[in-house]
Amino acid sequence: MKVFIQIPCLNEAEFLPATLAELPRELPGVDEVKWLVIDDGSSDNTTEVALANGVDYVVRFTQNQGLASAFQAGIDAALKLGADIVVNTDADNQYDASAIPALIKPIVDGTADVVVGDRDTGSVDEFSSLKRYLQRIGTSVVQRFSGTAVQDATSGFRAFSRDAALQINLVTKFTYTIESLIQVSDASLALTNVHVKRNNSVRPSRLFGSTWKYVRRNAWTMIRIYVQYRPMHLFLPLSLVLFLLGGLAWLPWLIAAASGNHTGHLQSIILGAVLVISAVQVLLFGIIADSIMSVRSLTTKTLHRVRDVELSVGVPPKVFRER
Repeated sequence: MKVFIQIPCLNEAEFLPATLAELPRELPGVDEVKWLVIDDGSSDNTTEVALANGVDYVVRFTQNQGLASAFQAGIDAALKLGADIVVNTDADNQYDASAIPALIKPIVDGTADVVVGDRDTGSVDEFSSLKRYLQRIGTSVVQRFSGTAVQDATSGFRAFSRDAALQINLVTKFTYTIESLIQVSDASLALTNVHVKRNNSVRPSRLFGSTWKYVRRNAWTMIRIYVQYRPMHLFLPLSLVLFLLGGLAWLPWLIAAASGNHTGHLQSIILGAVLVISAVQVLLFGIIADSIMSVRSLTTKTLHRVRDVELSVGVPPKVFRER
């Protein structure tokens, strides 16, 4: 069994050596452990530092393509290099590498396909009370959206079995954490959580400059993903709300009409008509999006088969440097 530990990087030459120094070279029940760095168009010497510190393979983009694209490229490269399990961690060493054996154990034992490292964000002293609260609310929303029992939805410390990794196909470029959970649910993969320790941050987050930006970007990501993967769950309730508001807008006119007064309340009639027409349009948008989702499902299954064929015939990664 071969495990690949992948690290997406953007200008991480300063912090990468400390992260790599903590990574294991041997794991229980595993024959080989390989390290893979995805250099997402760094302007520093991240690639050279990675190779000098023992990284086995580097996938390098000539320009920045985003965290989700780097994560996807790492998954694809690891699979083509023979990975049976792919572990993803961060370059700033925020995740305690000593938890990797526990992270892969459910996959090695055959009880899970995906394992997410739970940082217990509610007790992280470094997070403000507001951020802890938002983390808890966000995870609850993602649980409902994805249909999984994930306990730390934004944790990037994850392990994927070979079959699970084959079925990850990201569309968003900003972050992979939420979309991959939706795909785990759609593929009926078994997910479990493992408690992990979080190290203190050595630098501010490069994804979120502020709590407000964190909320805004994640909220927009969830809306986009829900439109793509759960359209009727979003459009149908919205359509029903508009229908209800339209009925309420018509209520004064209906009451007056029931009393024999069929004149007046023109504003009520117009507002109700606008709301009901909007409700019908939203419902139609939902039906169209649902049809597109069906096509996406077929495309995902086709892509899964194509990737499986590529692995069976030994197609190499497109871009990588080997130590």
